[in-house]
Amino acid sequence: MEIWIAFLRTLLMYFIVLVVLRLMGKREIGKLSLFDLVVSIMMAEIAVMVIEDTKIPLIKGIVPIITLMLTQIILSYITLKSKKVRDLVEGEPAVLIANGKIRDIEMAKQRYTIDDLVTQLREKNINRIADVEFAILETSGKLSVFPKPAQLPVTKEDLKIEDRDYGGIPMPLIEDGRILSTGLQKINKDEKWLIKKIKEHGIKDVKQIFFASIDHKGTFFIDLKDKKGQKDGKTNK
Repeated sequence: MEIWIAFLRTLLMYFIVLVVLRLMGKREIGKLSLFDLVVSIMMAEIAVMVIEDTKIPLIKGIVPIITLMLTQIILSYITLKSKKVRDLVEGEPAVLIANGKIRDIEMAKQRYTIDDLVTQLREKNINRIADVEFAILETSGKLSVFPKPAQLPVTKEDLKIEDRDYGGIPMPLIEDGRILSTGLQKINKDEKWLIKKIKEHGIKDVKQIFFASIDHKGTFFIDLKDKKGQKDGKTNK
C-alpha cells in the first residue's frame, strides 16, 4: 500500500511541477537567470521532501510551489517593465574583452578566471584570445564572442567591399517606449537629438517603439510595438 501511495504522490508532484514550469514560461528552459535557478532549486527540494515523507500532507508541498510560481510570474512582469529592477534581479552583462584587450578588473569583479575564459572560447572554436574583439559575459553565464574582422568568415557581401571596419556593438537607445539615457551618454547625444532622429523615420512618439539601437555607422534599427493585425514592425534606416 505504501508503495502505491509513494508512486501516486511522485506522479502527482511530477505533473504539478511540470505545469508550474510551463506556466512560468519557456524562458525557464532556455535561459536560467540567478533568480530562475533559485526558484527551480527550491521547487525541486519541496517536491522531493513531499515525495520522501508520506506523512507530510500534499497541500504543504503544493502551496509553496504555487507561491514560488506566482512570485516568479509577478517579478518577471515587473522586470519586463522596469530596467532598474531587471538589472537588480538578473544583473547586467559584463564586457570581459573590449577592442581586443582583456579587462582584468572586470574579470576579477565577476570572479572569472583566465581558464574560464579560455574554456568558453574553445567551446566556440576560438583557440586564441588574440582573435577576439569583444567578449561579453551574459547574465545567464554564457559568453558571447565577437571575433576580430580578420577572423570573420567570408560572405558573398564581403566580396563586394574592400575594407571591413569593426566599429563595436550596436548601442541600445530605446527599450519598451523608454529612452535609455546610458546609451545616449555613451554616444555623446541627448534626448532632443534622438527624438529628432526618430521623427525623421516617420515615428511621432517614442512610446511606439519597442526597441531601437544605433551602430557605429549611424544606422538605426527600430522595432515598433506590435499592434493587432500587424505582422512586422521592424525597420532599418
